[in-house]
Amino acid sequence: MIDLFQEIYGTIKRNKLRTALTGFAVAWGIFMLIVLLGAGNGLLNAFQSQGESMAMNSMQVWPGWAGKPYKGLKGGRSIKLTNNELSTTQRMDAHILAAEGIMEQNNVYLSKGNESVSLTLKGVSPEHPQLEGIKLKTGRFVNEPDLKQCRKVIVLHEKTVEMLFGSKESEAVGAYIEASGLVYRIIGVYKDMGNNTPPAYVPVTTLQLIYNKQDELGSILFLTKNIRTEEESQEFEDEYRKVIGSLRQFDSNDRSAIWIWSRIQSYAQQQKGNEILRTAIWIIGIFTLLSGIVGVSNIMLITVKERTHEFGIRKAIGAKPASILRLIIVESIVITTLFGYIGLVAGIGVTEWMNAVAGEQVMDIGVAQATVFKNPTVDLHVALQATLTLVIAGTLAGLFPARKAALIRPIEALRAD
Repeated sequence: MIDLFQEIYGTIKRNKLRTALTGFAVAWGIFMLIVLLGAGNGLLNAFQSQGESMAMNSMQVWPGWAGKPYKGLKGGRSIKLTNNELSTTQRMDAHILAAEGIMEQNNVYLSKGNESVSLTLKGVSPEHPQLEGIKLKTGRFVNEPDLKQCRKVIVLHEKTVEMLFGSKESEAVGAYIEASGLVYRIIGVYKDMGNNTPPAYVPVTTLQLIYNKQDELGSILFLTKNIRTEEESQEFEDEYRKVIGSLRQFDSNDRSAIWIWSRIQSYAQQQKGNEILRTAIWIIGIFTLLSGIVGVSNIMLITVKERTHEFGIRKAIGAKPASILRLIIVESIVITTLFGYIGLVAGIGVTEWMNAVAGEQVMDIGVAQATVFKNPTVDLHVALQATLTLVIAGTLAGLFPARKAALIRPIEALRAD
């Protein structure tokens, strides 16, 4: 066995440039596969993290326009959602876990001293943290007394507090702040959820009173139960349209009358997109690997051609075909394994560097930040499996030239140039 490796070493040493170029193709293939997988994981992990704090079984309903005539009523009517529709939704307890009405008032200026910020006031109920995964940093959220008494209390996002109070965040809770001419008392501060521009939360009844909306709602948000698939979500949506359609007098098949968004369906679509991205990365990586495998095969073919005369002499003096076959295959394995390992180490090094430099990359969106790149690393098992696959493929790439060398007749080999 030692003699075998010495002979392989001698062959590689005599053809340094050719071996180096082939090895580079092998190393580059595994390196690019790992880097691509790492970068893809960074994007996919960022997508996943944006929805981690949110309930995956939530649905939201907005009012629209009745596009079809219904029971003598003309099309084009504006459909409203009110506290009555909210109560009906809450009574659908076979599928509804919790529900709340929401009101929004856009472009409201909050000011404190000389500092101000424009954002959305969002009227919600005490159930909202459960529905949307809000996490309080300090203070409390809207409660039932706030709702019943239409109190002018407000919960701010931590970035909003930072902009208005600077480094004096501890002074925010209990302080008073002006919102488009009205004074609210700050009762809590919530943490960054890493997604859309964060609103300020107030009791929904307060917004209804201040902006003279009576019992009108901007949307209804609820958590579902016993609904786990896209098909079940669609079935419930059709049922819900029938219930609300009977209350607001519109055709349940009129899709524009109310707009329903299901996080279950949205999440399923996102997962499909993630799978497409992951598949595309693997395809690109595999084709990159193939370039290295083709390089190994080519160098083995050239080696066989150059050493045909030598192989003829070996066979003439009694060498068995198996020994020649073993020589070429082992040489192929050595080249593939050595340079594959170099590519593996380099690829893992680059992904770890990406993780250190941009492992928690965020992008400013208004007063909040969204995670766009997170933990761009590759599982070690995946990296080792990819390298093992490359070694096996390289072995197979050397097998065909080896068989050709092993089967050649000594007299033909001796005549070769």
